[in-house]
Amino acid sequence: MLTSLLLTPIIGIFTICANISYGALNINSNRIKVIGLVTSIVNLITSLVIFILFDFSTNQFQFVQEYHEISSFDLYLGLDGLSIYFVLLTTIITPIALLSNWSSITENVRSYVIIILLLESLLLAVFLVLDILLFYIFFESILPPLFLLIGLFGSSNKVRASFYLFLYTLFGSLFLLLSILTMSSIMGTTDFDALYKTNFNYSTQLFLFYGIFLSFAVKTPTIFLNTWLLKAHVESPLSGSIILAAIVLKLSLYGIFRLILPLLPKATLDYTYIVYLIGIITIIYASLSTLRTIDVKELIAYSSVSHAAVYLIGVFSNTIQGIEGGVALGLAHGFVSSGLFICVGGILYDRSGTRLISFYRGMAQIMPLFSILFFILSLGNCGVPLTLNFVGEFMSLYGVFERLPLLGLFASSSIVFSAAYTIFTYNRIAFGGSYTKFLEDNVNDINKREFFMLLILVLFTVVLGIYPSPVLDGLHFSVSSLIYTPVV
Repeated sequence: MLTSLLLTPIIGIFTICANISYGALNINSNRIKVIGLVTSIVNLITSLVIFILFDFSTNQFQFVQEYHEISSFDLYLGLDGLSIYFVLLTTIITPIALLSNWSSITENVRSYVIIILLLESLLLAVFLVLDILLFYIFFESILPPLFLLIGLFGSSNKVRASFYLFLYTLFGSLFLLLSILTMSSIMGTTDFDALYKTNFNYSTQLFLFYGIFLSFAVKTPTIFLNTWLLKAHVESPLSGSIILAAIVLKLSLYGIFRLILPLLPKATLDYTYIVYLIGIITIIYASLSTLRTIDVKELIAYSSVSHAAVYLIGVFSNTIQGIEGGVALGLAHGFVSSGLFICVGGILYDRSGTRLISFYRGMAQIMPLFSILFFILSLGNCGVPLTLNFVGEFMSLYGVFERLPLLGLFASSSIVFSAAYTIFTYNRIAFGGSYTKFLEDNVNDINKREFFMLLILVLFTVVLGIYPSPVLDGLHFSVSSLIYTPVV
Protein backbone atom coordinates (compact mmCIF):
# COMPACT_ATOMS: atom_id res chain seq x y z
CA MET A 1 0.00 0.00 0.00
CA LEU A 2 2.87 2.39 0.72
CA THR A 3 4.38 1.68 -2.69
CA SER A 4 1.04 2.55 -4.29
CA LEU A 5 1.07 5.89 -2.42
CA LEU A 6 4.39 6.73 -4.09
CA LEU A 7 3.58 5.30 -7.51
CA THR A 8 0.03 6.64 -8.00
CA PRO A 9 1.20 10.24 -8.75
CA ILE A 10 3.92 8.84 -11.05
CA ILE A 11 1.27 6.80 -12.92
CA GLY A 12 -0.78 10.00 -13.23
CA ILE A 13 2.25 11.77 -14.76
CA PHE A 14 2.75 8.92 -17.28
CA THR A 15 -0.97 9.03 -18.14
CA ILE A 16 -0.70 12.73 -18.98
CA CYS A 17 2.47 12.13 -21.04
CA ALA A 18 0.89 9.12 -22.82
CA ASN A 19 -2.07 11.23 -23.92
CA ILE A 20 0.35 13.66 -25.54
CA SER A 21 2.62 11.07 -27.13
CA TYR A 22 -0.29 9.46 -28.95
CA GLY A 23 -0.86 12.52 -31.08
CA ALA A 24 -3.15 14.52 -28.82
CA LEU A 25 -0.79 17.51 -28.82
CA ASN A 26 -3.69 19.90 -28.35
CA ILE A 27 -5.08 17.91 -25.46
CA ASN A 28 -7.67 19.88 -23.51
CA SER A 29 -6.09 21.55 -20.48
CA ASN A 30 -9.18 20.73 -18.42
CA ARG A 31 -8.66 17.05 -19.17
CA ILE A 32 -5.07 17.26 -17.87
CA LYS A 33 -6.29 18.94 -14.68
CA VAL A 34 -8.96 16.27 -14.21
CA ILE A 35 -6.35 13.50 -14.57
CA GLY A 36 -4.19 15.22 -11.94
CA LEU A 37 -7.13 15.75 -9.58
CA VAL A 38 -8.39 12.16 -9.91
CA THR A 39 -4.85 10.86 -9.26
CA SER A 40 -4.49 12.94 -6.08
CA ILE A 41 -7.95 11.88 -4.84
CA VAL A 42 -7.08 8.19 -5.39
CA ASN A 43 -3.97 8.78 -3.27
CA LEU A 44 -6.10 10.45 -0.59
CA ILE A 45 -8.44 7.43 -0.48
CA THR A 46 -5.44 5.07 -0.21
CA SER A 47 -4.02 7.06 2.71
CA LEU A 48 -7.40 7.02 4.48
CA VAL A 49 -7.57 3.22 4.08
CA ILE A 50 -4.07 2.97 5.60
CA PHE A 51 -5.18 5.23 8.47
CA ILE A 52 -8.23 3.02 9.14
CA LEU A 53 -6.11 -0.16 9.11
CA PHE A 54 -3.33 1.37 11.23
CA ASP A 55 -2.78 -0.09 14.73
CA PHE A 56 -2.25 2.84 17.11
CA SER A 57 -1.63 0.61 20.15
CA THR A 58 2.05 0.17 19.24
CA ASN A 59 4.98 2.42 18.44
CA GLN A 60 6.47 0.03 15.86
CA PHE A 61 6.76 0.79 12.14
CA GLN A 62 3.87 -0.74 10.21
CA PHE A 63 3.17 -1.64 6.55
CA VAL A 64 6.95 -2.11 6.23
CA GLN A 65 8.18 -2.84 2.72
CA GLU A 66 11.78 -3.63 1.83
CA TYR A 67 13.41 -3.61 -1.60
CA HIS A 68 16.97 -4.95 -1.84
CA GLU A 69 17.61 -5.09 -5.57
CA ILE A 70 17.29 -1.41 -6.45
CA SER A 71 20.91 -0.30 -6.04
CA SER A 72 23.80 -0.49 -3.58
CA PHE A 73 21.39 0.61 -0.83
CA ASP A 74 18.12 -0.87 0.41
CA LEU A 75 14.81 0.95 0.10
CA TYR A 76 12.78 0.63 3.30
CA LEU A 77 9.26 2.03 3.56
CA GLY A 78 7.20 2.16 6.75
CA LEU A 79 4.80 4.20 8.86
CA ASP A 80 4.52 4.88 12.56
CA GLY A 81 2.17 6.95 14.72
CA LEU A 82 4.02 10.17 13.83
CA SER A 83 4.45 9.88 10.08
CA ILE A 84 0.86 8.73 9.39
CA TYR A 85 -0.45 12.24 10.14
CA PHE A 86 2.06 13.94 7.86
CA VAL A 87 1.14 11.51 5.06
CA LEU A 88 -2.56 12.30 5.57
CA LEU A 89 -1.83 16.05 5.56
CA THR A 90 0.05 15.71 2.25
CA THR A 91 -2.70 13.71 0.53
CA ILE A 92 -5.41 16.10 1.78
CA ILE A 93 -3.61 19.28 0.73
CA THR A 94 -2.48 18.15 -2.77
CA PRO A 95 -6.00 17.99 -4.36
CA ILE A 96 -6.78 21.36 -2.76
CA ALA A 97 -3.57 22.82 -4.21
CA LEU A 98 -4.56 21.56 -7.67
CA LEU A 99 -8.06 22.99 -7.33
CA SER A 100 -6.80 26.35 -6.06
CA ASN A 101 -5.28 27.32 -9.45
CA TRP A 102 -7.94 25.53 -11.51
CA SER A 103 -9.02 28.61 -13.45
CA SER A 104 -6.08 30.99 -12.96
CA ILE A 105 -3.39 28.91 -14.69
CA THR A 106 -4.33 28.54 -18.36
CA GLU A 107 -0.91 28.24 -20.09
CA ASN A 108 1.53 25.35 -19.81
CA VAL A 109 -1.04 23.40 -17.78
CA ARG A 110 0.65 20.08 -18.51
CA SER A 111 3.89 21.15 -16.81
CA TYR A 112 1.97 22.59 -13.86
CA VAL A 113 0.01 19.39 -13.13
CA ILE A 114 3.10 17.19 -13.59
CA ILE A 115 5.09 19.34 -11.12
CA ILE A 116 2.32 19.13 -8.49
CA LEU A 117 2.01 15.33 -8.81
CA LEU A 118 5.79 14.90 -8.69
CA LEU A 119 5.92 17.06 -5.57
CA GLU A 120 3.28 14.89 -3.90
CA SER A 121 5.23 11.71 -4.62
CA LEU A 122 8.52 13.16 -3.34
CA LEU A 123 6.95 14.64 -0.20
CA LEU A 124 5.28 11.32 0.62
CA ALA A 125 8.65 9.58 0.14
CA VAL A 126 10.20 11.84 2.82
CA PHE A 127 7.61 10.65 5.34
CA LEU A 128 7.75 6.97 4.34
CA VAL A 129 11.45 6.06 4.01
CA LEU A 130 13.17 4.42 6.99
CA ASP A 131 16.74 5.33 6.07
CA ILE A 132 18.42 8.65 6.94
CA LEU A 133 20.36 8.88 3.66
CA LEU A 134 17.18 8.33 1.61
CA PHE A 135 15.45 10.82 3.92
CA TYR A 136 18.06 13.42 2.94
CA ILE A 137 17.82 12.56 -0.77
CA PHE A 138 14.03 13.00 -0.87
CA PHE A 139 14.25 15.96 1.55
CA GLU A 140 16.35 17.76 -1.10
CA SER A 141 14.59 16.36 -4.16
CA ILE A 142 11.55 18.59 -3.60
CA LEU A 143 13.66 21.68 -4.42
CA PRO A 144 13.83 21.30 -8.26
CA PRO A 145 10.02 20.93 -8.65
CA LEU A 146 9.43 23.90 -6.31
CA PHE A 147 12.06 25.89 -8.21
CA LEU A 148 10.24 25.21 -11.48
CA LEU A 149 6.79 25.82 -9.99
CA ILE A 150 7.73 29.29 -8.73
CA GLY A 151 9.99 30.12 -11.68
CA LEU A 152 7.39 29.19 -14.32
CA PHE A 153 4.09 30.19 -12.72
CA GLY A 154 4.98 32.87 -10.15
CA SER A 155 4.48 36.63 -10.13
CA SER A 156 6.68 39.41 -11.54
CA ASN A 157 9.78 38.71 -9.41
CA LYS A 158 9.47 34.92 -9.65
CA VAL A 159 12.97 34.07 -10.90
CA ARG A 160 14.71 35.78 -7.99
CA ALA A 161 12.32 34.14 -5.49
CA SER A 162 12.91 30.66 -6.95
CA PHE A 163 16.71 31.11 -6.71
CA TYR A 164 16.36 32.31 -3.11
CA LEU A 165 14.36 29.20 -2.24
CA PHE A 166 16.76 26.83 -4.01
CA LEU A 167 20.09 28.25 -2.83
CA TYR A 168 19.09 29.06 0.76
CA THR A 169 17.64 25.64 1.55
CA LEU A 170 20.28 23.73 -0.45
CA PHE A 171 23.11 25.46 1.43
CA GLY A 172 21.42 24.86 4.80
CA SER A 173 20.93 21.18 4.02
CA LEU A 174 24.64 20.62 3.34
CA PHE A 175 25.14 20.56 7.13
CA LEU A 176 22.46 17.86 7.36
CA LEU A 177 24.34 15.80 4.75
CA LEU A 178 27.62 16.14 6.68
CA SER A 179 25.90 15.02 9.88
CA ILE A 180 24.34 11.99 8.14
CA LEU A 181 27.71 11.01 6.64
CA THR A 182 29.28 11.29 10.10
CA MET A 183 26.62 9.01 11.62
CA SER A 184 27.01 6.55 8.77
CA SER A 185 30.81 6.43 9.12
CA ILE A 186 30.59 5.88 12.90
CA MET A 187 27.83 3.24 12.85
CA GLY A 188 28.27 1.70 9.41
CA THR A 189 24.53 1.95 8.70
CA THR A 190 21.91 4.55 7.80
CA ASP A 191 18.89 2.50 8.86
CA PHE A 192 16.54 4.25 11.35
CA ASP A 193 15.91 1.17 13.49
CA ALA A 194 19.61 0.37 13.86
CA LEU A 195 20.53 3.98 14.68
CA TYR A 196 17.79 4.27 17.31
CA LYS A 197 19.55 1.52 19.28
CA THR A 198 22.86 3.41 19.37
CA ASN A 199 24.20 6.05 21.71
CA PHE A 200 26.74 8.56 20.41
CA ASN A 201 29.16 10.09 22.91
CA TYR A 202 28.42 13.60 24.12
CA SER A 203 30.90 15.57 21.98
CA THR A 204 29.73 13.76 18.83
CA GLN A 205 26.09 14.51 19.72
CA LEU A 206 26.91 18.22 20.02
CA PHE A 207 28.48 18.49 16.57
CA LEU A 208 25.70 16.42 15.00
CA PHE A 209 23.12 18.61 16.73
CA TYR A 210 24.71 21.81 15.35
CA GLY A 211 24.63 20.51 11.79
CA ILE A 212 21.15 18.97 11.83
CA PHE A 213 19.47 21.80 13.73
CA LEU A 214 20.98 24.47 11.46
CA SER A 215 19.55 22.79 8.37
CA PHE A 216 16.12 22.41 10.00
CA ALA A 217 16.24 26.03 11.25
CA VAL A 218 16.52 27.13 7.61
CA LYS A 219 13.59 24.93 6.63
CA THR A 220 11.38 25.96 9.61
CA PRO A 221 12.39 28.93 9.12
CA THR A 222 13.68 30.84 12.15
CA ILE A 223 14.87 34.42 12.61
CA PHE A 224 17.59 35.59 10.13
CA LEU A 225 17.01 32.45 8.03
CA ASN A 226 13.49 33.27 6.77
CA THR A 227 14.26 35.62 3.85
CA TRP A 228 13.76 32.85 1.30
CA LEU A 229 10.31 31.92 2.62
CA LEU A 230 8.86 35.43 2.40
CA LYS A 231 10.05 35.93 -1.18
CA ALA A 232 8.91 32.43 -2.20
CA HIS A 233 5.43 32.91 -0.70
CA VAL A 234 4.85 36.34 -2.21
CA GLU A 235 5.99 35.43 -5.73
CA SER A 236 4.72 31.83 -5.80
CA PRO A 237 1.47 30.76 -7.49
CA LEU A 238 -1.31 29.95 -5.04
CA SER A 239 -0.74 26.18 -5.17
CA GLY A 240 2.96 26.73 -4.45
CA SER A 241 2.16 28.87 -1.41
CA ILE A 242 -0.26 26.22 -0.11
CA ILE A 243 2.25 23.37 -0.51
CA LEU A 244 5.06 25.46 1.00
CA ALA A 245 3.08 26.51 4.07
CA ALA A 246 1.13 23.30 4.67
CA ILE A 247 3.68 20.57 3.90
CA VAL A 248 7.22 21.81 3.13
CA LEU A 249 7.49 23.72 6.43
CA LYS A 250 6.52 20.47 8.23
CA LEU A 251 9.56 18.63 6.86
CA SER A 252 11.74 20.21 9.54
CA LEU A 253 9.20 19.26 12.23
CA TYR A 254 9.19 15.66 11.01
CA GLY A 255 12.99 15.66 10.75
CA ILE A 256 13.29 16.68 14.41
CA PHE A 257 11.24 13.62 15.38
CA ARG A 258 13.37 11.34 13.21
CA LEU A 259 16.92 12.67 13.63
CA ILE A 260 17.27 14.97 16.66
CA LEU A 261 15.04 13.71 19.50
CA PRO A 262 15.79 9.93 19.28
CA LEU A 263 19.44 10.09 18.13
CA LEU A 264 20.79 13.11 20.06
CA PRO A 265 18.90 13.14 23.39
CA LYS A 266 21.67 14.57 25.62
CA ALA A 267 22.52 17.43 23.24
CA THR A 268 18.79 18.16 22.83
CA LEU A 269 18.30 18.48 26.60
CA ASP A 270 21.35 20.73 27.04
CA TYR A 271 20.58 23.07 24.14
CA THR A 272 16.84 23.45 24.68
CA TYR A 273 17.23 26.95 26.12
CA ILE A 274 19.02 28.15 22.96
CA VAL A 275 16.25 26.71 20.77
CA TYR A 276 13.72 28.47 23.02
CA LEU A 277 15.52 31.81 22.71
CA ILE A 278 15.64 31.48 18.92
CA GLY A 279 11.93 30.51 18.87
CA ILE A 280 10.82 33.41 21.09
CA ILE A 281 12.80 35.99 19.09
CA THR A 282 11.29 34.55 15.90
CA ILE A 283 7.74 34.77 17.33
CA ILE A 284 8.14 38.42 18.40
CA TYR A 285 9.96 39.54 15.24
CA ALA A 286 7.55 37.76 12.85
CA SER A 287 4.48 39.02 14.74
CA LEU A 288 5.64 42.66 14.72
CA SER A 289 6.52 42.36 11.02
CA THR A 290 3.04 40.95 10.35
CA LEU A 291 1.44 43.95 12.02
CA ARG A 292 3.25 46.43 9.79
CA THR A 293 3.20 44.68 6.39
CA ILE A 294 0.89 45.95 3.64
CA ASP A 295 1.12 42.93 1.29
CA VAL A 296 -1.63 40.45 2.11
CA LYS A 297 0.32 37.32 1.02
CA GLU A 298 3.42 38.48 2.89
CA LEU A 299 1.25 38.90 5.98
CA ILE A 300 0.15 35.24 5.92
CA ALA A 301 3.78 34.20 5.26
CA TYR A 302 5.01 36.12 8.34
CA SER A 303 2.25 34.56 10.46
CA SER A 304 3.40 31.12 9.23
CA VAL A 305 6.90 31.90 10.54
CA SER A 306 5.44 32.83 13.94
CA HIS A 307 3.34 29.64 14.22
CA ALA A 308 6.26 27.49 13.05
CA ALA A 309 8.35 28.90 15.91
CA VAL A 310 5.62 27.92 18.40
CA TYR A 311 5.53 24.27 17.34
CA LEU A 312 9.35 24.23 17.16
CA ILE A 313 9.68 25.15 20.85
CA GLY A 314 6.81 22.78 21.70
CA VAL A 315 8.58 19.70 20.33
CA PHE A 316 11.79 20.59 22.22
CA SER A 317 9.94 20.69 25.56
CA ASN A 318 10.70 16.99 26.29
CA THR A 319 7.11 16.56 27.51
CA ILE A 320 4.36 14.45 26.00
CA GLN A 321 1.99 17.44 25.96
CA GLY A 322 4.49 19.70 24.20
CA ILE A 323 5.40 17.19 21.48
CA GLU A 324 1.80 16.15 20.80
CA GLY A 325 0.83 19.83 20.76
CA GLY A 326 3.61 20.56 18.26
CA VAL A 327 2.25 17.91 15.86
CA ALA A 328 -1.35 19.09 16.36
CA LEU A 329 -0.33 22.72 15.72
CA GLY A 330 1.62 21.64 12.63
CA LEU A 331 -1.49 19.93 11.22
CA ALA A 332 -3.72 22.87 12.19
CA HIS A 333 -1.34 25.34 10.59
CA GLY A 334 -1.42 23.25 7.41
CA PHE A 335 -5.21 23.55 7.19
CA VAL A 336 -5.58 27.19 8.29
CA SER A 337 -2.66 28.70 6.35
CA SER A 338 -3.87 26.91 3.19
CA GLY A 339 -7.34 28.38 3.71
CA LEU A 340 -5.99 31.88 4.32
CA PHE A 341 -3.80 31.72 1.21
CA ILE A 342 -6.86 30.64 -0.82
CA CYS A 343 -8.83 33.58 0.62
CA VAL A 344 -6.26 36.32 0.08
CA GLY A 345 -3.90 34.97 -2.57
CA GLY A 346 -6.58 33.23 -4.59
CA ILE A 347 -10.08 34.64 -4.24
CA LEU A 348 -9.23 38.32 -3.63
CA TYR A 349 -6.12 38.47 -5.83
CA ASP A 350 -7.74 36.64 -8.77
CA ARG A 351 -10.65 39.08 -8.75
CA SER A 352 -8.81 42.36 -8.20
CA GLY A 353 -5.20 41.78 -9.32
CA THR A 354 -3.63 43.43 -6.28
CA ARG A 355 -2.14 42.19 -3.01
CA LEU A 356 -2.20 45.54 -1.17
CA ILE A 357 -4.49 45.46 1.88
CA SER A 358 -5.39 49.17 1.48
CA PHE A 359 -7.35 48.35 -1.69
CA TYR A 360 -9.73 46.01 0.15
CA ARG A 361 -12.41 47.59 2.31
CA GLY A 362 -15.95 46.53 3.04
CA MET A 363 -15.68 43.06 1.48
CA ALA A 364 -18.40 41.79 3.85
CA GLN A 365 -20.92 43.97 1.99
CA ILE A 366 -20.36 42.34 -1.41
CA MET A 367 -18.87 38.93 -0.44
CA PRO A 368 -20.79 37.76 2.66
CA LEU A 369 -20.12 34.01 2.22
CA PHE A 370 -16.41 34.63 1.69
CA SER A 371 -16.32 36.86 4.79
CA ILE A 372 -17.87 34.16 7.00
CA LEU A 373 -15.38 31.44 5.93
CA PHE A 374 -12.49 33.91 6.08
CA PHE A 375 -13.55 34.86 9.62
CA ILE A 376 -13.59 31.22 10.83
CA LEU A 377 -10.11 30.65 9.37
CA SER A 378 -8.93 33.88 10.97
CA LEU A 379 -10.21 32.67 14.34
CA GLY A 380 -8.26 29.47 13.78
CA ASN A 381 -5.14 31.51 13.03
CA CYS A 382 -5.65 33.30 16.36
CA GLY A 383 -5.83 29.98 18.21
CA VAL A 384 -9.40 30.52 19.44
CA PRO A 385 -10.94 27.64 21.48
CA LEU A 386 -12.87 24.99 19.49
CA THR A 387 -10.21 25.06 16.75
CA LEU A 388 -7.34 22.59 16.31
CA ASN A 389 -4.93 25.55 16.47
CA PHE A 390 -6.00 26.20 20.06
CA VAL A 391 -5.38 22.58 21.04
CA GLY A 392 -1.93 22.57 19.44
CA GLU A 393 -0.87 26.00 20.70
CA PHE A 394 -2.12 25.41 24.24
CA MET A 395 -0.34 22.06 24.55
CA SER A 396 2.88 23.41 22.98
CA LEU A 397 2.99 26.36 25.38
CA TYR A 398 2.08 24.07 28.29
CA GLY A 399 5.11 21.96 27.43
CA VAL A 400 7.32 25.07 27.34
CA PHE A 401 6.01 26.16 30.77
CA GLU A 402 6.77 22.70 32.16
CA ARG A 403 10.37 22.98 30.98
CA LEU A 404 11.33 26.68 31.36
CA PRO A 405 8.53 28.78 32.91
CA LEU A 406 10.18 32.18 32.33
CA LEU A 407 10.74 31.59 28.63
CA GLY A 408 7.26 30.06 28.47
CA LEU A 409 5.90 33.41 29.61
CA PHE A 410 7.58 35.18 26.68
CA ALA A 411 6.50 32.45 24.26
CA SER A 412 2.88 33.01 25.31
CA SER A 413 3.07 36.47 23.75
CA SER A 414 2.29 34.64 20.49
CA ILE A 415 -1.35 34.34 21.69
CA VAL A 416 -1.72 38.12 21.96
CA PHE A 417 0.25 38.89 18.81
CA SER A 418 -1.60 36.37 16.62
CA ALA A 419 -4.96 37.74 17.76
CA ALA A 420 -3.77 41.30 17.11
CA TYR A 421 -2.48 40.89 13.57
CA THR A 422 -5.17 38.44 12.41
CA ILE A 423 -8.20 40.40 13.61
CA PHE A 424 -6.58 43.68 12.51
CA THR A 425 -6.15 42.24 9.01
CA TYR A 426 -9.66 40.79 8.89
CA ASN A 427 -11.14 44.11 10.02
CA ARG A 428 -9.30 46.05 7.31
CA ILE A 429 -10.40 43.62 4.58
CA ALA A 430 -13.98 42.73 5.58
CA PHE A 431 -15.02 46.06 7.11
CA GLY A 432 -12.93 49.23 7.35
CA GLY A 433 -15.25 51.46 5.29
CA SER A 434 -17.16 51.28 2.03
CA TYR A 435 -15.90 49.42 -1.02
CA THR A 436 -14.87 51.15 -4.25
CA LYS A 437 -16.98 51.15 -7.42
CA PHE A 438 -14.31 48.98 -9.08
CA LEU A 439 -14.92 46.20 -6.55
CA GLU A 440 -18.70 46.52 -6.86
CA ASP A 441 -18.52 45.98 -10.64
CA ASN A 442 -15.81 43.30 -10.78
CA VAL A 443 -15.82 41.25 -7.57
CA ASN A 444 -18.32 38.46 -7.03
CA ASP A 445 -18.78 36.17 -4.04
CA ILE A 446 -17.08 32.77 -4.00
CA ASN A 447 -18.10 30.05 -6.47
CA LYS A 448 -18.76 26.36 -5.75
CA ARG A 449 -15.14 25.27 -6.25
CA GLU A 450 -13.80 27.88 -3.82
CA PHE A 451 -16.59 27.19 -1.33
CA PHE A 452 -15.88 23.45 -1.15
CA MET A 453 -12.11 24.00 -0.81
CA LEU A 454 -12.58 26.40 2.10
CA LEU A 455 -15.36 24.31 3.68
CA ILE A 456 -13.13 21.20 3.80
CA LEU A 457 -10.32 23.14 5.50
CA VAL A 458 -12.76 24.80 7.94
CA LEU A 459 -14.33 21.43 8.83
CA PHE A 460 -10.94 19.84 9.56
CA THR A 461 -9.98 22.82 11.73
CA VAL A 462 -13.22 22.96 13.73
CA VAL A 463 -14.11 19.25 14.02
CA LEU A 464 -10.62 18.29 15.17
CA GLY A 465 -10.64 21.31 17.49
CA ILE A 466 -13.83 20.08 19.18
CA TYR A 467 -12.76 16.41 19.14
CA PRO A 468 -8.92 16.13 18.86
CA SER A 469 -8.75 12.51 20.05
CA PRO A 470 -8.12 11.01 16.57
CA VAL A 471 -4.87 12.98 16.49
CA LEU A 472 -3.75 12.94 20.14
CA ASP A 473 -4.61 9.30 20.90
CA GLY A 474 -2.79 8.07 17.82
CA LEU A 475 0.34 10.04 18.73
CA HIS A 476 0.57 8.79 22.30
CA PHE A 477 2.61 5.59 21.88
CA SER A 478 5.10 7.07 19.42
CA VAL A 479 5.60 10.23 21.50
CA SER A 480 6.04 8.22 24.69
CA SER A 481 8.82 6.18 23.06
CA LEU A 482 10.55 9.44 22.06
CA ILE A 483 10.35 10.86 25.59
CA TYR A 484 11.50 7.77 27.42
CA THR A 485 14.53 6.99 25.25
CA PRO A 486 17.27 6.21 27.81
CA VAL A 487 20.02 8.85 27.98
CA VAL A 488 23.51 7.66 29.01
